[in-house]
Amino acid sequence: QQKALAPIEHPQLRRLRYIAQRIIPQSYEWNERARQWKWEVNLLGSPELNAFCMPGGKIAFYYGILEKLKLEDDEVAAIMGHEVSHALREHARERIGKTSLVQGGTAVVSALLGLGDVGRYFAGMGAQLLTLKFSREDETEADMVGIELSARAGYDPSAAVRLWEKMMAANKGAPPQWLSTHPASGTRIRDIEANLPKVQGLYARADKPTERFPIAPPLKVRAPSAAG
Repeated sequence: QQKALAPIEHPQLRRLRYIAQRIIPQSYEWNERARQWKWEVNLLGSPELNAFCMPGGKIAFYYGILEKLKLEDDEVAAIMGHEVSHALREHARERIGKTSLVQGGTAVVSALLGLGDVGRYFAGMGAQLLTLKFSREDETEADMVGIELSARAGYDPSAAVRLWEKMMAANKGAPPQWLSTHPASGTRIRDIEANLPKVQGLYARADKPTERFPIAPPLKVRAPSAAG
């Protein structure tokens, strides 16, 4: 269903939550307050190429970014590590101040909302984050912190290079929404490659995931019911 949150038993949501359970504990070293965040991981039934982590630990992936880029687990971890890094380093907060973006997360838990309403809420938050153009310095920092988080979580940090190569290829058509705030470039890839030796040791020593998940199948769009 468009913009609806995937049910808890959805295989791709299970995948995202499994990866998040490995990445989140690695985040505390970068921001001690993250221990108190009410972390959530959600999957939106939308074909858009987008993902975000709101201040306070609300992670959301759009189905399209999993499906269209045919992301493997290590590449999913690269995106998640990057987005979590923006939240840990409070890049969005620097641009918007203390707004309802942070406070709104509790409303999802406390309000009795229907599935579609919750989906629209997260879609709205994603749209709000899309208006924030992170600086080049913010992006570089999120790249470097992100590959460290994924390496410590047991995911191959070099997957970040493959991810950005896929994003650059996708950008040759209509630019994905995610690229409006995360521009892909050859320079970015070279910077990541230059920093990989710093985290390869962490990856080598890390406990590796015991579960691996299949690539996301095509998104099923529910056909409209016939009138009458």
